[in-house]
Amino acid sequence: MDAARVGATADELRPVARAAFGQGRVLVSVRRLTGGTKKGVYRLTLDDGSTGVAYVWRPEEDYWPAQAAPAPDDPFGHATGAGLFAAAHRELTAAGVRVPQLLLHPTATLLPGEVAVVEDVRGGTLHDLRQRDPSRAGAVLARLGDAVRSMHARHRDRYGRPGSAGSAADRPVERLILDRALCDLTEAAARVERIAAVRDRLGDALAERYAAVAPRSRHGLIHGELGPDHVLVDDRGQPVLVDIEGTMFLDVEWEHAFLELRFGDDYPALAVPGLDEDRLRLYRLATYLSLVAGPLRLLDGDFPDRAFMLDIVEHNTTRALAQLA
Repeated sequence: MDAARVGATADELRPVARAAFGQGRVLVSVRRLTGGTKKGVYRLTLDDGSTGVAYVWRPEEDYWPAQAAPAPDDPFGHATGAGLFAAAHRELTAAGVRVPQLLLHPTATLLPGEVAVVEDVRGGTLHDLRQRDPSRAGAVLARLGDAVRSMHARHRDRYGRPGSAGSAADRPVERLILDRALCDLTEAAARVERIAAVRDRLGDALAERYAAVAPRSRHGLIHGELGPDHVLVDDRGQPVLVDIEGTMFLDVEWEHAFLELRFGDDYPALAVPGLDEDRLRLYRLATYLSLVAGPLRLLDGDFPDRAFMLDIVEHNTTRALAQLA
């Protein structure tokens, strides 16, 4: 964590460890794990060498600047908090998707803020495995593809987050995403000269792609940000989805625009039949603009790894401009 911020301490996490593992267990060390912009993630090591992972949700763990409340029909509001985590965990488990086992259900009674404890999946991320052992990663990718298809086969007739009644659908999903993309375009054009130079053309491209999309009223379960860094690998080679608070029912094409971007040549292992190409064209451009405006918004705060976020901005600026070719 940035030196200006103080994370959860061992003293704070001792009662959490006792609640998760039993009164006879002693917490001997706490290590903050890397990654994450909205919650703290801590490995808890006990006196017998066993471990668990604590998720801590509270303002000092969240690097995002304060945001205005989303519109009532918008599932893209700030995806953080134990409530979203618990609802997503239940829905993904019901879909047959592997997520970390809950050792302590989310609670707000053990420390300031909210906390949950889950199993410590020690096989690293799929991102690292693809670089370290591509042949083994291929088998994990195949299993992840099965999980993606199981997840997307779980449907609801209203979009929205698990645990909610769903949106009243004042706006269809494609209109929701268009409006969001136009806001992202405005923000990006104000900060990135290459975007500003073609702002009108990008706006026209969004409008043209939106006009081509036919209505739909059935939505699948998606993770929302399913990159290889949000997939852990367990000791049986099974993919385990993490950072699940953004899980929602939405057009599955939104997920696949992101999967294409993040998995590149490995994307075919995750593909599903019957995707709507018109939606994909709109959602690809919207995704790229989101990945320009979003990281720049994050950098309005004190997020420490600024070079990493600026690299995301640069790559997705190039991707957005390539859509005009």
